[in-house]
Amino acid sequence: MAQNQTTSSDRKLVWEDNFDGDSLDYSKWGIEVNAFGGGNGELQIFTDRKENVRVGGGNLILEARRDNANIMGTKREYSSGRVRTKNRGDWKYGRIEVRAKLPAGAGLWPAIWMLPTDDEYGGWAKSGEIDIMEFRGQNTNEVLGTLHYGDAWPNNTSSGKEYKLTNGNFTDDFHTFAIEWQAGKIQWFVDGKLTQTQTKWSTTGGQFPAPFDQKFHLLLNLSVGGGFVGAVAPNTKFPAQYLIDYVRIYQ
Repeated sequence: MAQNQTTSSDRKLVWEDNFDGDSLDYSKWGIEVNAFGGGNGELQIFTDRKENVRVGGGNLILEARRDNANIMGTKREYSSGRVRTKNRGDWKYGRIEVRAKLPAGAGLWPAIWMLPTDDEYGGWAKSGEIDIMEFRGQNTNEVLGTLHYGDAWPNNTSSGKEYKLTNGNFTDDFHTFAIEWQAGKIQWFVDGKLTQTQTKWSTTGGQFPAPFDQKFHLLLNLSVGGGFVGAVAPNTKFPAQYLIDYVRIYQ
């Protein structure tokens, strides 16, 4: 365990889901249904079908399929799943920890991220976004951690960095992704190793440490295509599964 990491004994476990049952706990999660991707030129429909979002084998399974699903009168080549804790789990500061196994394949984009629950400082990205983990399915040994902030799109800014495994890939087994978030400082960890620290950000909507001084909620999703990850390769296999073993919040 990295020296700088706060152990769970230093904090109290305030929220968790170990996905041990056979159905999603709707007191903790909402499933987002969205026929138009996620705003980044993504190619999927997010549905609440069991084909795309289900619990089994001790995991939350978000599954991307190439099945020409039709939702809300819109048909798209790919379908997938996205869940969030908004108004069920909203936190200001703490340790957010997720253990997950990521899918391989160019065009697959699993993420662990946080959005502000109340947009206190204005629309995206004035009120901030915390990306705990983003993954491009073609770069199987690399994850990214990023903050988005500043002004409203397209005048927003971001800061962050990538972390690469020295051995193996994030698609081979489960790995633990976490942030330690406090006033004026956010640290990222992969498997207990400190990978980056950020202490500088801003928003036109308020004074530092705004916007990261409000309650945020957690999102987990598997996107397909889009500007961040690029085109889907012909050899990318579907269905593709993003497996989440647990989510734990300590404060």
